[in-house]
Amino acid sequence: MSPKSALSAATLLDELQSTLAHGTVARRVETLRRVTDLYLDSGVDYSDDQIAVFDDVFNCLVDSIETHAKVLLAERLAPVNAPPRIIHHLAFEDLIEIAAPVLSQSDQLDDAMLIANARSKGQSHMMAISTRRSLSGAVTDVLVELGNQQVVQSTVKNPGAEFSDNGYSVLVKRAELDDDLATELGRRAIPRAQYLKLIAIASASVRAKLKAANPNAASEVATAVKQASRLARSAPAAISRQTSIAHGLVRSLYEDGRITEEQVNTFANERKFDEINQALACLAGTSVETAEAMMIESRDEGLLILAKVCKLSWPTVKAIIRMRDEATGTMSTDLDECRFTYERLRIATAQQVLRFHRMQQSSAATKAPAA
Repeated sequence: MSPKSALSAATLLDELQSTLAHGTVARRVETLRRVTDLYLDSGVDYSDDQIAVFDDVFNCLVDSIETHAKVLLAERLAPVNAPPRIIHHLAFEDLIEIAAPVLSQSDQLDDAMLIANARSKGQSHMMAISTRRSLSGAVTDVLVELGNQQVVQSTVKNPGAEFSDNGYSVLVKRAELDDDLATELGRRAIPRAQYLKLIAIASASVRAKLKAANPNAASEVATAVKQASRLARSAPAAISRQTSIAHGLVRSLYEDGRITEEQVNTFANERKFDEINQALACLAGTSVETAEAMMIESRDEGLLILAKVCKLSWPTVKAIIRMRDEATGTMSTDLDECRFTYERLRIATAQQVLRFHRMQQSSAATKAPAA
């Protein structure tokens, strides 16, 4: 610390003692301003011990000052490497005018603090957190779980926000009732499983709206929805580089005769959604788009049909169901019932149903240019 800064600090410390003992609120505010100036404008890299002293001073002064002074303090300390306890104090203020600058900007707040704040404060505090430069999946998990519509949309629009698989599952569920959220989600590079589920949800929403507007055109509505869904699923932007690589690798393995039931089981246990879809498509002799649609949109029935055509054993099928449910955030029907259905299902019947799915896909592909 420079001699000038040391002198200023000594003078302020003397003044602080007097202010705390006898000072008015106005005098506290003035002392707080001077302490803040000293901390921010001295050009000194303070040691941890010196920062702790400033922290003590800030916390002594801030308890008995007006809201406007606290707001100014929060705005000045939020962008810098401020003393940690005062930053925590300001972030957990009930008044959002005080907390917002710190919650939205301060790097002194770690994930645990942000999560505790989101869980203990209101929607306004979560909204401020949602605008931070970067957000971890642990923090966004809480925001998408507890936040209102505005908070969730703000979080999804934040390019610095990361989302866990569970976070995406919650978002896709919420998108069922929020078209704007579905649109924003569609602009992110979300996991393939969640993207396909989002398309299925969007299709159902579109179907309901079209039927309401055209009650006498049910078949035309169904065709329009299928075509829109197929085009959305196959759009280049919808297929990430990672998905393309996974599909290509599995096709190569299949051509080499290395896609066995054991390999499929390994994919399922390793939660490799893209690899599973391509493996089932190869073994069933169908397109990966059909396999994906049956996996996501047809629930257990479609998956059971694909698995039966591929002649997979029940333990492998069960592993795939669990992988699918984890990837998409859905809950399968009773596994014992699924097993009973699967064991009764004849391969010839499954092949017939799969041929029907192929015909639907071929019809949609033929009509797509007209759409």
